[in-house]
Amino acid sequence: MPTDWILLVLAGLLETAWPVGLQRSQGFTRLWPSIWTLVAIAASVGLLGLAMRTLPAGTAYAVWAGIGVAGTALLDIVVLGQPFSWNKGAFIALILVGVMGLKAQTPTA
Repeated sequence: MPTDWILLVLAGLLETAWPVGLQRSQGFTRLWPSIWTLVAIAASVGLLGLAMRTLPAGTAYAVWAGIGVAGTALLDIVVLGQPFSWNKGAFIALILVGVMGLKAQTPTA
């Protein structure tokens, strides 16, 4: 996997981290979750920007957002205790299939 795709996946994973931190910060009223949230946002966007040096903007943004959405939904279930349903799982899988499809359709630089 080329370096920019690795950076994009890392950016997407960080995109899953900050919503959990935001929820735990209770509206930025708790110091450490607030700091974690701001650092994760900055790192996620920074890595996205680095990945976009060679990747098309639409593809990079869609993959980044897709990883963030699917990952956050999974963390919501696993870490925050939200209920799981097979319908929810199927829709998360559809997001991930879309991310993989975009990766497959993007020429490597």
